[in-house]
Amino acid sequence: MLSIKTGLSHTFPGAVLLFSIPVSLVSADTNTTTSADSDVSGMDPIVITATLGPKTVGESLSSVTVIDREAIQRQQPKEFREVIESQPGVNVTSNGAFGKQTSVFLRGHSSDASVLLVDGIRIRSATVGGPAWQYLPPQLIDRIEIVRGGRSSLYGADAVGGVVQAFTLPAQEGRGAWLEAGAGNFSSQQYGAGASSVESDSRLNAGINHFQSDGAPVISGGDDKGYDNTSAVLGGSHRFSNGVTAGFTFLGAEGNTEYEGGEEDFRFQTAGVNLDVPVNRHWRVAGQLSDARDELEDFSSFPGTFNTQTRSSRLENWFSAGTHEFVLGAEYLVDRVDSSVDYDESSRSNTGVFSQALMNFGPLNVHLSLRNDDNEAYGNETTWGAGLGYELDRQHRVRMSAGTSFKAPSFNDLYFPGFGNPDLEPEQAKSYEVGVEGRYSEWFWDVAAFHSDVDDLSLPSQDAADSVPEARLRGIELSGGWRQAGWSLSAAGTFGDYENAATGEQLIRRAENILRLDVDRELGKWVLGTTLRAESERYEELFGLGRQRIAGFGVWDLRASRVLTPGWLASLSVDNVLDREYTTAKRFDNTDFISAGRSVFLSVRYDWRQ
Repeated sequence: MLSIKTGLSHTFPGAVLLFSIPVSLVSADTNTTTSADSDVSGMDPIVITATLGPKTVGESLSSVTVIDREAIQRQQPKEFREVIESQPGVNVTSNGAFGKQTSVFLRGHSSDASVLLVDGIRIRSATVGGPAWQYLPPQLIDRIEIVRGGRSSLYGADAVGGVVQAFTLPAQEGRGAWLEAGAGNFSSQQYGAGASSVESDSRLNAGINHFQSDGAPVISGGDDKGYDNTSAVLGGSHRFSNGVTAGFTFLGAEGNTEYEGGEEDFRFQTAGVNLDVPVNRHWRVAGQLSDARDELEDFSSFPGTFNTQTRSSRLENWFSAGTHEFVLGAEYLVDRVDSSVDYDESSRSNTGVFSQALMNFGPLNVHLSLRNDDNEAYGNETTWGAGLGYELDRQHRVRMSAGTSFKAPSFNDLYFPGFGNPDLEPEQAKSYEVGVEGRYSEWFWDVAAFHSDVDDLSLPSQDAADSVPEARLRGIELSGGWRQAGWSLSAAGTFGDYENAATGEQLIRRAENILRLDVDRELGKWVLGTTLRAESERYEELFGLGRQRIAGFGVWDLRASRVLTPGWLASLSVDNVLDREYTTAKRFDNTDFISAGRSVFLSVRYDWRQ
């Protein structure tokens, strides 16, 4: 079940907490949004991305969406974007289906102004500035948390719109293994296998998956454009008798995708080791070393190689005093570029120091954070965050938060031959949020209003390397969910106003109004479900053609699964049932990048558990 709830969470670097505090990953009930059995495991799941340690959603001061493994499996996504698109505050654009260039806008902020973490490890292309969302394999993801709102005071550069974190390590106790095979139209095929062992002190997880498709045309009248992705995960941890926990994590994906005018080979990889040391009952130390790689070789009329590597080390000191927690930490990060393009600079380093206070005064919670980043390319940046939450009673809570954040200029912005500007300053933002929520045994609701003022907002327009001196991003997010008697329902709506403050024009590539409804029904051995999504119009800027409108659209998906025998599950999904042709982005010549149309996929999965 999907959890669309708002609240505050907090993490050690995600991978550190992943291994050291298993309860923080997924609740005992994997239907994390709406189980009536427990306030924590049901309507109020634990999240670990919004701050730096485990908190229930209901305790938090941020807007968070949690998507658990059950919801991911029911949807049978071929791409990561299918799981997160049209969620509260989330805009997704894509240059066609099956592994094509994808951008994710959180609350109207640029795609490279949001952070993607995999098991606590940040990954992005240092040349482009944003992550390659299209290459993250959803088949190997156990849980997703989407935190909306500025988080630079915890994560540094680019956490302006929010943070998306994908977790690969399962939390379910016991030993298990799985096999899966599936096929669909567009000659799509998917095969996967894995095994895991989760005990009180140790856990181990391994999995491999392969997806391939002949693809569909990405423009009207075009040829099919294929995609293949072979991916693997490996992770584990052990807690020793003295309380020290050591762990490691790895996710890698590589393959090929074709696009109109060429194709490219890619490699998408994160790896890390971590250590959690309880010094005494009031002080613990958590550390992480990680390596993330985004590598691309382009085969087109303008071929090239763009390999980027990010290595980071992070140390956190946690102190507790009664019901209060305090964090002092530091992070050192180095970006390196190895490319066929001769950039003026090929590396840069960043040193960040940060602190956080999580204070509890009965029904009142106060969260404060402060961070300073010193980057050898663009200088010194200080960001802060503050939040207040008040529990009106056991079911209702109000929250307010404010903070600053910034987006760092990429290597392309600073050093690309011919148009890079080494004097370019970071994009600056100040954000505010007010929310109120109600949580009950079988249902929940949440309302959040947000506002951001952004200076020098960068635009990925095809008219020029452009920017908006002052942008205003504001809106309202509504969400709710209900689960009872075999029914599961979740609904969300985002109503935004993302504009150039000087002209009042809607910012390009952002749909301002989004609706999503998910309904599932358990009927004995069957589970039947449907998703309805609708997004309003958006605009694009094209070289020589100016501003062009992209029409809004609605999409209807269906799904069904049946238990064949114990351990065996058959699943069928039909996406875009009405075979609507819609677009979220345009080509340079004003040609629409089109959707694939109706997509049918059937799979069979075997799960063994002991």
